[in-house]
Amino acid sequence: MDATHDPAARSWLAAANAPDADFPIQNLPFGVCRTEGGTGPMHGAVAIGDAVLDLAALAASGLLARAGVVPQGLAPLAQQAAQSAGGPVLNPLLALGPAAWGALRQGLFALLRDDAPADVQAALRPMLSPQAAVEHAVPVAIGDYSDFFTSLDHCRNTGRLMSIGQPGVDPVMPNFWWMPIAYHGRASSIVVGGTPVRRPMGQRRLPGMTAPEYGPCLRLDYELELGLVVGTGNAQGERIDVAQADGHLFGVCLLNDWSARDIQGWEMAPLGPFLGKSFATSVSPWIVTMAALEPFRCAWRRDAGSPEPLGYLDAPVVRRRGGLDIQVAAELRTAGGAGPLRLSRTSFRHQYWTPAQMVAHHTVGGCNLNPGDLLGTGTISGPGDGEAGTMIEVTLGGTQPVDVPAAHGPAERRAFLEDGDTLTLTAWCEAPGARRIGFGRCAGTILPASGQPQGRAAQGTGPGGTET
Repeated sequence: MDATHDPAARSWLAAANAPDADFPIQNLPFGVCRTEGGTGPMHGAVAIGDAVLDLAALAASGLLARAGVVPQGLAPLAQQAAQSAGGPVLNPLLALGPAAWGALRQGLFALLRDDAPADVQAALRPMLSPQAAVEHAVPVAIGDYSDFFTSLDHCRNTGRLMSIGQPGVDPVMPNFWWMPIAYHGRASSIVVGGTPVRRPMGQRRLPGMTAPEYGPCLRLDYELELGLVVGTGNAQGERIDVAQADGHLFGVCLLNDWSARDIQGWEMAPLGPFLGKSFATSVSPWIVTMAALEPFRCAWRRDAGSPEPLGYLDAPVVRRRGGLDIQVAAELRTAGGAGPLRLSRTSFRHQYWTPAQMVAHHTVGGCNLNPGDLLGTGTISGPGDGEAGTMIEVTLGGTQPVDVPAAHGPAERRAFLEDGDTLTLTAWCEAPGARRIGFGRCAGTILPASGQPQGRAAQGTGPGGTET
């Protein structure tokens, strides 16, 4: 915690000071963008209020090196960091490590604070563009993507839907209690939020069928997740200690692990998800840094009766402040104008495993992480009503559809997602003595399967498979 977390700090950009602003001066998330419809390259940017600051232009201006503006001693490193962040992906910045990230954050804070010199403010204004006037790309070049399964409530919900185990017996798999489970996902189909998602084709064998059939997915689902963006990695054959693991993470974004439940349910045994997951994963345009999340850390605790973690997954710092209280939500709007209907709202603090434990476990066998690698947290489902993070949980496997109310006309019923539906994820953090910050939005609209006409997708009933 430092001066950049001061809840009383204000920016000379008025929109950043609105009480409900996602991007106040205490946030300063990173992304890449360009003028909408432009043909030039993407460039690194920081969100502030309702605007984006061009980091390439900032680096070229020399403002970060100006004496008396940026905190003493940090200017050279802040300038280097800005230069590394000005290109079409943020990986060079991520590779510099926490000291450079912190210097750039301190420099940006000083330049954008309301007491910055008038001539500095005047020099920065031409580097700002309205957020509504830019288009985004995935902010990092993602070499590898792993998706975890870390919500105990989600594990129990899906286990009961699949009737795993005996009636009345907790369906949690034995290994879930002992390690953060994950599978290796497909990096090539990760898209930035706002990109339409095409309904996948594939095989399925629904209840009552003796043989599989081929066709468009009938049980298309969302998964409310966060993405952990790796900053500095580790050498192959070495591991990252859990007590230092948070320092290897650059930040957090929203992540929607779109899932074809009918395709997934048929293919899962014995190797796990494949085509049911690989057609699209959406990430939000902005990465909220771990530094910005410091005021929202919380203790990590286990329910009574849960086994104690093995030593390589345990440390005092993890127990004291390994959790993150990030509020997450999902809402649905139909092509017919119904909605938005909030499907889910919960907090990441309920996850059974922490980000540091995910990083430590991922590397314990010697797997090398690299700058820009993405770790999905797995579906975030909480213990209460309205806290389920997937459609399959919300509708109990499609057996209890939800009604999406419309301003005019009848409500529209949904068991799973249909063509034309738009699913939007949001997230934010609030805590006493801290400034509220947000993550923006991560939306996707469902397009018909390739070669299929636009229209209402057939809806099956039944669980449709386990998932992460």
